[in-house]
Amino acid sequence: MGGEMTFDELDEKMRVFETAADYCVLPGIFMVARLDGRSFTRLTKEVCKFEAPFDERFRDMMIATTESLMISGFQVIYGYMESDEISLLFALNERQFGRKLRKYNSTLAAEASAKFSLLLGQVATFDCRISQLPNVELVVDYFRWRNEDAARNALSAYCYWTLRKQGQSEQQATSRLDGLSVSAKNELLFQHGLNFNDVPNWQKRGVGLYWEQYDKPARNPITGTEVVARRRRIKSDFDLPMKGEYGEFVRRLVVVKGDEVAA
Repeated sequence: MGGEMTFDELDEKMRVFETAADYCVLPGIFMVARLDGRSFTRLTKEVCKFEAPFDERFRDMMIATTESLMISGFQVIYGYMESDEISLLFALNERQFGRKLRKYNSTLAAEASAKFSLLLGQVATFDCRISQLPNVELVVDYFRWRNEDAARNALSAYCYWTLRKQGQSEQQATSRLDGLSVSAKNELLFQHGLNFNDVPNWQKRGVGLYWEQYDKPARNPITGTEVVARRRRIKSDFDLPMKGEYGEFVRRLVVVKGDEVAA
């Protein structure tokens, strides 16, 4: 059997097939990962029966999952959560996995699925895709897009579940809302005693997670004197701004927090 390949020869031969489709994000390009829950409508409304259209228990599980992703070895500047999706903005100098897309997609989806499943007590899965954004303005546009999507989805969800709770079927409620303008949906809610402006901001705008500095009392191990140590922690922001103000908020995060990570 003199012609039989050694392990090293087999390894070199077969890894070509495994890595042939590897694509790496070029340096100097921002990466934003977006994770979506798979079949979460059925999971949240039929299997687990969370309160509709929003449930604080589900929100807190999604926040905890986002936090877990932000401390799992990646340089994440900003996490944004709305409904059953999570967006993560990486620092410009993020270098994990040599910036291979397949590694980010598979690892982030696995991390999110594992964490959320543990919190929920049953299997739940996420998919993941990476947006490659070549400048700060496109990063701002991305998060404005998701922020405004949150508002549109919240309005539609409140309308749908208002009709459902009035006794309409899924088909009737969906048909009633088909083609309705934003103003007409607001009027529908108002006729049922709800002003959409009074809905909690986290439901209309999503939740932002970012790093903040804080002072923590500590003791100098050498001198034994009391000192103040600077630490950082993740802040969950339930009162995000909207539209242009939100864009400025994201822009400041990219510049200030990005510099802090690079330092």
